[in-house]
Amino acid sequence: MATAGDPRRRRTWSLFGDERRRPDEYDIVTRGFHYHFGRTPAPFDLSPDSAINQWYLRHREGSLLQAADWEGFRDPARLNYRRYVALQHDREIYAEGVVDSFEADDHDARLDPAWVAVLGRLYLPARFALHVLQITSMYVAQLGPSAAVTNAALFQGADELRALQWIAYRAKSLSLTHGTELAESRTARAIWEDDPAWQPARQTLETLLLAYDWGEAFVALNLVVKPAFDTLLKTAFADLAQANGDGLTARLLKDSGADSVRSQAWSSALTRYALTARPDNLKPLTEWQHLWAPRAASAVEGLAAVFADAPEPADPHATAAGVTAAAERYRSSCTTPPAPGP
Repeated sequence: MATAGDPRRRRTWSLFGDERRRPDEYDIVTRGFHYHFGRTPAPFDLSPDSAINQWYLRHREGSLLQAADWEGFRDPARLNYRRYVALQHDREIYAEGVVDSFEADDHDARLDPAWVAVLGRLYLPARFALHVLQITSMYVAQLGPSAAVTNAALFQGADELRALQWIAYRAKSLSLTHGTELAESRTARAIWEDDPAWQPARQTLETLLLAYDWGEAFVALNLVVKPAFDTLLKTAFADLAQANGDGLTARLLKDSGADSVRSQAWSSALTRYALTARPDNLKPLTEWQHLWAPRAASAVEGLAAVFADAPEPADPHATAAGVTAAAERYRSSCTTPPAPGP
């Protein structure tokens, strides 16, 4: 039995290899926490033929996206549960202050009914889209090959719920002045299911739920669909809201945009890590992007059509082109190989 003076006694930070440093809080609660990745003959202590083992073996261990060691990846924000809760607590205080300020000024009563109709057609039904983004984030987290991947995806899913919460708030607050039907789920659901502007996005998002390979799910969600949808909603639509005198919706969307920036940061970091760990990963990463990019572009084009109905409209074609170009620039920044040295 090792004693305090025994040189063989391992310090807690010796578990981190030859880095010769004390681990910080992020490392302590993140690194090496997945007990089920890379185990043979199966991830979980059940029959290798059990459904759950076969699912993970096929869609995670069998994914085309591979690395010899996923433990080297780090979330650039180095978030753990404690830090995430503290961060979003401060953000909620800010958002609530914004809401109180606009409500005290009777903001919603002064909105143009034609703008409220645009909100009802595009912004309020976005709750369904956010649910899909949240569910897919949870799936990526569930199949993530390391705790660093899992945690980042879990926090991303929580971000979607936070954004969805504020859509629910706006639906209720608008209904107090512009009609109770705005707060009824069946109203937004009917638009989600039947409005032509939403159908390309609905098809794309519901197909996203069928991306079972964890690598494809990550690429489709974090490199293609979510960046496009976030840019459309949190940048282009936020600007449209501001132009139409809806500062409250604009401020809430812009605040939520900070979560999108954090999502893109860890997603690009994971992509670059995968390419460094195994250059052959470029092939599936590229193929998945080529598969999903047209679907995302179609979704954006359909929703951008609604921008023309605002009292102070925006050109749908220019809006769709700008959003798609921004999403493409982001994807390219993630996967373009570094220039060769001299």
